[in-house]
Amino acid sequence: MTHALTVRTRATPAGPVLELTGDLDHRTAPRVRALLPGLALAPGQQLVIDLARLAFCDSSGISVLIAARNHALTAGAAVVLAAVPDRVSRFFRIVGLEQVFPTCATARAAEEAWTPPAR
Repeated sequence: MTHALTVRTRATPAGPVLELTGDLDHRTAPRVRALLPGLALAPGQQLVIDLARLAFCDSSGISVLIAARNHALTAGAAVVLAAVPDRVSRFFRIVGLEQVFPTCATARAAEEAWTPPAR
């Protein structure tokens, strides 16, 4: 069964939070990729990608997560994956992406762990 993807963004002092609900696959990944340039990130901020309600992620979804990481790095910001489901975490370990993406248990934990850049 295919789950449609719902994407919600919200702004925090630490940076934007991108909440993904449903399937991140070859059908839905282009929509997420198209949102990335519109995510405003300042140097020192972080992009949190909340995966708590992600039902499925294929290689197209992984590609979008890497594109989000690249978008953040280009802006001088960081990226954090929050609430990575076990099935996705297992896939990340298999392909070695757990070393590319820092993770937090929840989006709130990622926001609370952020330290503003020194002025």
